[in-house]
Amino acid sequence: MADMGAPLDQYAEVETGEPFTLQNPRLLKVELSETTVMARNGAMVAYQGDVRFEHKGGGLGRMLKKAATGEGLRLMQASGSGELFLASNAMLVHVITLSNDGLTVSGENILAFEAGIDWDITRVKGGASGMLAGGLFNVHLKGSGLVALLSDGEPLRLDVSEAPTFVDPQAAIAWSGGVTTNLKTDVQAKSLIGLGSGESVQLALSGQGWVLVQPSEGRQVVTT
Repeated sequence: MADMGAPLDQYAEVETGEPFTLQNPRLLKVELSETTVMARNGAMVAYQGDVRFEHKGGGLGRMLKKAATGEGLRLMQASGSGELFLASNAMLVHVITLSNDGLTVSGENILAFEAGIDWDITRVKGGASGMLAGGLFNVHLKGSGLVALLSDGEPLRLDVSEAPTFVDPQAAIAWSGGVTTNLKTDVQAKSLIGLGSGESVQLALSGQGWVLVQPSEGRQVVTT
């Protein structure tokens, strides 16, 4: 076999021994000897060693919520003693640590989280007349452990306690515990990008904490 040598050295696997290690900005390695993870279905791009996969619907209550809300997050549990490599549509990956805290995430922006973290589907309350696919219902994570988020482009973190904060629901990746949300409809803002209904629906955030915003309304997923 030809020795490619130095030209491919920059792509060598990154070894840290930590449960989550970014191999590059778009690819995450999970050391399953250190943890068990819940990962989005279809996110596995490679694995080495002993890795076992099991579909996890989240129980009857969460399955009924997904059916009623259209929330598209499907999860698989990965365990074993090998290494699992995860990615999704070459989106950027961001690893954060929960310390007995809560985090609300758009289902489309979850890559993986440690299996010890509890999760459920939640609804953003508000009086908006428009129904946003993916904008009203999100996934709430609670507990301690590592979470890997996805963003379509470099995200921005805003401190919602500094000023009234409003975000396109499809651009909001996640917000921290202590932040409250509701939906605001502005029927006068007909020229804003994103909605073709003649009205603008914004996610209003307040309280103590932050919101992470991506410079995109999300990837368009084509199903056949």
